[in-house]
Amino acid sequence: MQAARGIVGVLLAGGLSRRMGGGDKCLRLLGCQTILSRIIAIIHPQVDKLILNANGEPSRFAPLELPVVADTVAGNAGPLAGVLAGMDWVAAHNPDCEWLATVPTDAPFLPDDLIQRMWDGIVAEGTDMACAASNGRNHPVCGLWPVRLREPLREAMLVDEIRKVDKWTGRYGLSVIEFSSSPFDPFFNTNRPEDLAQAEILLSQS
Repeated sequence: MQAARGIVGVLLAGGLSRRMGGGDKCLRLLGCQTILSRIIAIIHPQVDKLILNANGEPSRFAPLELPVVADTVAGNAGPLAGVLAGMDWVAAHNPDCEWLATVPTDAPFLPDDLIQRMWDGIVAEGTDMACAASNGRNHPVCGLWPVRLREPLREAMLVDEIRKVDKWTGRYGLSVIEFSSSPFDPFFNTNRPEDLAQAEILLSQS
């Protein structure tokens, strides 16, 4: 698949990783690579530019040679804060960009046509944005967002105190793009140590 033009990808790594025992779970090894390196290899060809949303000391991600963007809403406000941080970065550094794609950094088996299919869904259905789904379950953090909603998102977070992605997307037209969960769910995430162990098994079978 050719790279999607004019789309900035945002790797969301701003969480606290409590269920993994803290630290950056995306830097845990899976096979001979970090989870984050695997996700970068999948997503980078699908977008025009790629940035990392993470809080704290950015130098720990220096080997990746990606822009590291902290949340612009304080208080570990969740993935919507990462979406907004990405939009703010685009406004400052790539103002001609109209679309932002986000993915979590704990899902090492993401589809290699994720962003194209979300874009196709928006075009076909005439919606405002899109998210992925599998096995009957939405994955709202895997989304394609119009940068034109940057200020409405800021207002929703700061004034309306919205934190849940679904609550915000419910205000707009949303395409939900279903992906096959065979032979395994491509949105499998490594939230806990036992999930990482399961990911090693899936990797060995793929």
